[in-house]
Amino acid sequence: MAMRVLGVSSLTRDLGQWRQGRHDDSASSRKSSKPAYQALADNIRLLIHDGRVPLGVALPSERDLASALALSRTTITSTYSLLREDGYLISRQGSRSTVALPSGATPNGLMFQATVAKPDRPAIDMSYAALPAPPEVEGAYAAALQALPAYLPSHGMEPIGIAVLREAIAARYRARGLPTEPEQIMVTLGAQHALRLLIAALTSSGERVLIEHPTYPNGIEAIRNAGARPVPVALRPEDGNSGGWDLDGIRSAARQTAAKMAYFVPDFHNPTGLCLDDHGRAELARIARETRMTIVVDESMAELNLDVEPPTPVASFARGSEIVTIGSASKSFWGGLRVGWIRANPALVTRLAGTRSAVDLGTPIMDQLATAHLLADADAILDARRNLLRRQRDSLLTALTDHLPDWRPLNGSGGMSLWVQLPSPVSTSLAATAPNFGVLLAAGPRFGVEGAFERFIRLPYAQTDADLCLAVSALAAAYDMLSPRNEQEATLVCV
Repeated sequence: MAMRVLGVSSLTRDLGQWRQGRHDDSASSRKSSKPAYQALADNIRLLIHDGRVPLGVALPSERDLASALALSRTTITSTYSLLREDGYLISRQGSRSTVALPSGATPNGLMFQATVAKPDRPAIDMSYAALPAPPEVEGAYAAALQALPAYLPSHGMEPIGIAVLREAIAARYRARGLPTEPEQIMVTLGAQHALRLLIAALTSSGERVLIEHPTYPNGIEAIRNAGARPVPVALRPEDGNSGGWDLDGIRSAARQTAAKMAYFVPDFHNPTGLCLDDHGRAELARIARETRMTIVVDESMAELNLDVEPPTPVASFARGSEIVTIGSASKSFWGGLRVGWIRANPALVTRLAGTRSAVDLGTPIMDQLATAHLLADADAILDARRNLLRRQRDSLLTALTDHLPDWRPLNGSGGMSLWVQLPSPVSTSLAATAPNFGVLLAAGPRFGVEGAFERFIRLPYAQTDADLCLAVSALAAAYDMLSPRNEQEATLVCV
């Protein structure tokens, strides 16, 4: 397998105005007084922690980087040597040095701990992005109970799903402009189950699977648990191209790794809320055809569009079987409704049904019937869900402005969460400390590979307005406790 090499244009683009010093405090705009090689090493370290430079790749050659940055080769040699000394480059005899992350490291050596008394009230759980059930779920299960007797004379095990639900899912795709027949649908135990089935069918142990970086953490774990290796390609929302997806980076990574599969979340991406535009969707399908790679598109958030029109399904741009889609009822309706699905060509559906028996024997009939009932009235339910999410997102943004104005939320256009950049690389420490202040968090590195995203945190807005306000107030106190400038114990006051 050829070694993946980071393109010099990608690295120089991410470095930006590195000579000005990209530090973690308000003095970042002041010109750095450090030697050029130290300043460059500092910025490459920061890119590694932010997930922009993936672990395991080789950096550009010294000659190429020196030419691109108009520096002497001696400066680049010194930069790489410093990174190597600090554990950010690993040298292997007979091959190029590859990017690594020192164990327990954070940029500038920042790592804080705090001990405070736990609050009396129950913790606000911000580690999940999931809404409570709408009122219609109760009625859906009542209707499912009435329909159940028709299925009782059978054995009740349907490895591809009951006909009424497969037709309802196919009809939903047709309503979104994508011709679909029930034979193309397989019902699963949620989107996570669907992904695991596809990984097992499309990859072998040790093979590469392309992912966005950051991405849904359970997707990373599913790839690893199957013995495959996730290959991260950084999202670049600041570029303003294709909604934030680095399509050139995806094409390059696919060619260099010969990956047979990719897992992407182009519809209101978890955790960033970004949405791939139509040009990017067409290009993504083209990349899949050119590289003979199957792209698994996770549409779990596809109908949670808050600021834009519903996106065109990526599979609409496919010419063959290069795009496979997975979906779920859990984000649209309720997390306790463990029903998902796969849209693929009938041959793959048949293949998956044959291998599924080694894992499970089908999705519960009651849950399938309830989902079919909800899909029949999906538009009205989803309109109410989207309105609720818009209001709660506004509440979260207002609370962040009031209590944590130096935190920088990414401007996504849908989904259930904000991806927020912190002033300091303390995401893991914040997630460890926040429960003492009454908040549960998922740290930024959960959404990346091998320790990336210490400067980021995901904040869902699936909680009530009051809980969001309380949670941000608590996070402000927890973050203040972690500040190296404040040695006094933080006190939480909620109004």
